[in-house]
Amino acid sequence: MTAKPPEELDQLQAMRILVVEDSKYMRTLLRGLLQSYGVREVLEAGDGSEALKIVMASPPDAIVCDLQMMPMNGLEFVDLVRKAENSPNRFMPIVMITANPSRETVAAARDAGVSEFLAKPVTAEALLSRLLAAIKPRPFVETRKFFGPDRRRKDDPKYPGPERRETEPEDVDVDLPAKPKPPKSS
Repeated sequence: MTAKPPEELDQLQAMRILVVEDSKYMRTLLRGLLQSYGVREVLEAGDGSEALKIVMASPPDAIVCDLQMMPMNGLEFVDLVRKAENSPNRFMPIVMITANPSRETVAAARDAGVSEFLAKPVTAEALLSRLLAAIKPRPFVETRKFFGPDRRRKDDPKYPGPERRETEPEDVDVDLPAKPKPPKSS
C-alpha cells in the first residue's frame, strides 16, 4: 500500500464510519481495513433500512455502502440520505461498492449522489484512496432531480464541448458542506 501523508490518516483516525453490506464476510473485511487505517469507530448494518436507523439515531462521519442488498438497496439508501428532509447530514461522504461495476450501475450510483465508487474485489489501497477522496470537501449541487457532490473534478473554462453546463441560476444551487470536525482528543 502506498504511504499516505500523516495528516490524511489523522483525519480518518477521528472518524466514525458506517459499513452497509449484506455479506457478513465483506463487513468483517471492510471493518478490518478501516481499522488498519486507524478509523476511530466502525459501525455496521446489514442493509439500507438498518443503516438508515443508525444514520438517524447517531450520524456517522462517512459511509461505505454496498449497492445490491435487500430489502433496501444501496441506491435507495443513498437517495434517502441525500434527499430526505429529516436527513441529519445530506453532505455525508458516501463510497458505494459493488460487484457489478457496469456503466449503468456507475451512472445510477453517481445519479443517486454517491461521493465515490469502488468495484469489488476491494483492495486496501483502492478503499483508502476512495475514502480519502470522498472526505475531501467538495461543493454539492442541488437541482430538481439531483442532490450530491459536484461531479466535475476540475473546472475547465476552455472546454468547448456540447456538454458544457449552462443553466439559469434558479435551476442550480451549489452548497458547501460544513468544515470537517477536528480530531477528538482521547
